Amino acid sequence: MDGQGGYQRTEPYPAQTGKTHGGDRAVEQDGDIGCCGYILMGFSILIMIMFFPFSLFCALKVVQEYERAVIFRLGRVVSGGAKGPGLFFLFPCVDSFKNVDIRTFSYDIPPQEILSRDSVTVAVDAVIYARIFDATMSIINVENAHASTKLLAATTLRNVLGTKVLSEILSDRESIAHTMQATLDEATDPWGVKVERVEVKDVRLPVQMQRAMAQEAEATRDARAKVILADGEMKASRSLKEAADIMSESPAAMQIRYLQTLNSIAAERNSTIIFPLPIDMLTQMVKK
Repeated sequence: MDGQGGYQRTEPYPAQTGKTHGGDRAVEQDGDIGCCGYILMGFSILIMIMFFPFSLFCALKVVQEYERAVIFRLGRVVSGGAKGPGLFFLFPCVDSFKNVDIRTFSYDIPPQEILSRDSVTVAVDAVIYARIFDATMSIINVENAHASTKLLAATTLRNVLGTKVLSEILSDRESIAHTMQATLDEATDPWGVKVERVEVKDVRLPVQMQRAMAQEAEATRDARAKVILADGEMKASRSLKEAADIMSESPAAMQIRYLQTLNSIAAERNSTIIFPLPIDMLTQMVKK
């Protein structure tokens, strides 16, 4: 609709031409509203003149900065796309309009019971952020763009996660979110909705699965600890063997080591009583 309220032919409907995201886009008009339509418009203008200036309260409308108005004239969308923000003009008894909020809206997807590809049941919830980029398409192509997007998001979450194994669901959340966003954005494009972001909030496992995973992790840690302890024992025994070989080459080394041991025990100042015994005597007793 131009400044005088007339019609002009615009480009075909975007859903038919396959165009991508953009601003508010117009839909195809028939151009001729028929004889009855012109009679009704003349009658509307006559009413405005008769009740001027009171008729301005019905003819002038205002939409906010975050809103767009889709105007219908005798059931057809007025050319030029959605109106707003600001002031616009309506013909009484002929025009009607619907406000569309173009702000980003968020929706918390309820927890979905999903069977993963490796037959594990998990409960996953997510959140989506989307906005309406074309007010006209969101009114004409779908009954309720917000509700339809929410239902489609829940279904898409189940379909995407159903193709993943449990390890991928737990570790590749970012990749899953990008896949969901691309799928939802492609599906909601004819509705005039742009899905901006998808986030997987939480993945809840059954209690039995949590216990099994905890036992598996504990067993893995115990096995790793035993391997590390055995490796340390092997290295310690090898070092002791080398030290014994070195000390066996010099009998005096054993005496010095014995005195060092006595010195370290005496430094603790405990009540232990030490009876020094020559190592040579022990050697003779062992030989006998």
